Amino acid sequence: MATRLFAAPSPHIHGGESTRRIMLDVVLALIPALAVSAYVLGWRSLMITAVAVASCVLFEYLIQRLLFKGRTTIGDLSAVVTGMLLAFNLPVGIPWWIVVIGALVAIGIGKMTFGGLGCNPFNPALTGRIFLLIAYPVQMTDWTTGVPTDMQSPMMFDSVSGATSADAMSGATALPMVKQNPELAGNTDFGDMLFGQMNGSMGEICALALILGGIYLLWRKVITWHIPVAILGTMAIFAACVGMCEGGSLVYELPIFHLLAGGALLGAIFMATDYSTSPMTHKGMIIYGVGIGVITMVIRLWGAYPEGMSFAIFIMNAATPLINKYCKPKRFGTK
Repeated sequence: MATRLFAAPSPHIHGGESTRRIMLDVVLALIPALAVSAYVLGWRSLMITAVAVASCVLFEYLIQRLLFKGRTTIGDLSAVVTGMLLAFNLPVGIPWWIVVIGALVAIGIGKMTFGGLGCNPFNPALTGRIFLLIAYPVQMTDWTTGVPTDMQSPMMFDSVSGATSADAMSGATALPMVKQNPELAGNTDFGDMLFGQMNGSMGEICALALILGGIYLLWRKVITWHIPVAILGTMAIFAACVGMCEGGSLVYELPIFHLLAGGALLGAIFMATDYSTSPMTHKGMIIYGVGIGVITMVIRLWGAYPEGMSFAIFIMNAATPLINKYCKPKRFGTK
């Protein structure tokens, strides 16, 4: 036969983007937040990020070479992205050895246990972050150690005395402080929350930097709008409904507070959109995002933890196979 026909599994059409190129785009999108973190929190934020990235790359290399005895994939930069996202979910004063443990859990358990990139059902960085939060709750919720003196305020050390500070009422510190003392919310400065004059986890302190990174990823078509908009929109509507039921007299009940505080933007833009752990269809993405938004707000408002984004994404990661099952696209040629 002059012409040969070959049968092969999908995908049959390939785009020009490679895994390395996509991961490089994510790294570039995270650079603004890292730069603001280094400017606001000091050199230690760069050190923690370097330790997290180096540990993730090293553990992935060792596992593939010594356990799998196959080729290494550290060149695709996925381990670098995992390391950066793990670091962005940590306080700047956390001991370096805890960062290494988090990296081992993220790569060893969250990623390589399931076969590597594309096979993991849960976001690796979130796996490491949740493990550290459970295993080292004191270090993971210490927002003062390693923070420059001008970023510290009386309220960060004594949430019962009633001392207030606009700088402290932002980011990750805002959620636990306001949850314990709702009257403190009146001092929240949304400008500080937007431009990075706050304390908190390294990747959460500047909402504007995260938004710029999200715009870059949308422009590069690395992500679509469906998941971030579904998450943030659900959170805003949920907060507005609670605010109307409660009278809306507190800043903690305003949608803008929940969108800018804590890990809302970091989770919605960079972590919930992970290809391996999020639904494949646009309809599924919206259902997935709505679920994350609802769970996040329920934990924030009535749960034991002040921040629920990590747990919400983790739970909805587990629901992704079910969402994919019931949100399949129509078969080609069907009505």
